[in-house]
Amino acid sequence: MSYSKTGNRPFEFASKSNHTYIIKDPEVLEFLKQHELPKEGDEISLLNEYIFDIDFNIDDSLEFIIAVDGGDTTVPVKSKFPSSTITFFQFGANLITVTDLKDLKEQAFISPESISKLKDLQRIKFTLPTKNIGLIDEKGKRASLTYSVRKALYDFFKKYDYLSTLKWFLFEEYKSTPKSDRILASHPINSQTKNISFERNKITSEYILPHSDGDLFLTDIFRLHEVIDEELGAGGIVGYLRNLIEHFILIDTIKGIYKRKKNSLNEVLFIKDGPLGFFGQTANMHEPMRELINYLQNELNIYIAGIEKSGPFVEHAQEIKDKLKNGQVYLLSNKHIYKYIKPGNPVSQPPYGSTSYYGSKIIFRSRNERIYIVTLPTNSENVVLNPKKSDFKNLDTIMKYIEILKSDMYDNSLLPIALVNKLVSLSDHPSSVLLEKFAKRNIK
Repeated sequence: MSYSKTGNRPFEFASKSNHTYIIKDPEVLEFLKQHELPKEGDEISLLNEYIFDIDFNIDDSLEFIIAVDGGDTTVPVKSKFPSSTITFFQFGANLITVTDLKDLKEQAFISPESISKLKDLQRIKFTLPTKNIGLIDEKGKRASLTYSVRKALYDFFKKYDYLSTLKWFLFEEYKSTPKSDRILASHPINSQTKNISFERNKITSEYILPHSDGDLFLTDIFRLHEVIDEELGAGGIVGYLRNLIEHFILIDTIKGIYKRKKNSLNEVLFIKDGPLGFFGQTANMHEPMRELINYLQNELNIYIAGIEKSGPFVEHAQEIKDKLKNGQVYLLSNKHIYKYIKPGNPVSQPPYGSTSYYGSKIIFRSRNERIYIVTLPTNSENVVLNPKKSDFKNLDTIMKYIEILKSDMYDNSLLPIALVNKLVSLSDHPSSVLLEKFAKRNIK
């Protein structure tokens, strides 16, 4: 790594010939020969047992589509040492009726007419300190970054009444016999205290668990404090947190419908931007989510799908799209994923997604030749290694509406997700620049 220019001395440029030492090194050459690149389309074989035709004439009861997406931008609020950053999140949830959807014509851009079809757009804002920023408490003392992040998340969940939803979700209060506790791996203040029991009957009305090492927020169950570094910051949790909050917008909506008129869940298709899973430190949430979805599928019916816009699965789908006919799906088995998409051995490694997903991925080629990567719930306790069509309760119905929801704004995009993204995403210019100036002007 070259020296940076800080004074009058010349900038140190990297050498233009040192790469020859790497090229001629036999160990580097041997290393490269031992590795393999992903296979391309003509090298990939699809097994007929995982290919299925979609029944687009299936009857359904869907009346509404609810889509959720979110965006974030991290801005510097202090550039000089020690530098400080803050992250702004904005999430959107919208509702479109199936009647309005059928009336919308294919559009290449967002028009005022299409936006007027949004019956309810909810913008949800959240601000997170991510580096060298501390909360000032009532005594005028500055708290640690870890505490500041914990408190910001707790206050956000409290503001939107997600704390009651989190308790309902964690302890499975939708069942006649709720769970009594959940385990937290480590205490956010004293990391030596392990496997803390979050006991349901000890949580206060403020959703706090008293503890001798320091009181715990119910939101500490997400374990985000484990990857916050007081010096390097909390930037590593931003992606996990965005996915987590998108999920809780959906969970809160599901809870609201279930408690008011639970049979109405049969009329709603929930669409989330991204796969159906929890990742990083929040991965432990996939278990209660799988339990909730399985319960609702058994008692009633629930339509929920995750749509991926980028990543290795999307790139793989493009490679094999010509191997599928229009109106077909390909169910991705564990062996196929490790053979063609992700590096690893399906025999020696845990099943793909076993610690994070509550569904399985499929590739769908619509009748208008669009390719989608869709995650759908499977009514099972674990990841399905060799999926069958019967493992996906509402496969035909959901694919039918994904085809209807097509949008020409982006490649293989869906109208409700594209609309939400358009209305809540935060661009580098001018959004992040303006937010940076806003934060600098108002922070102490």
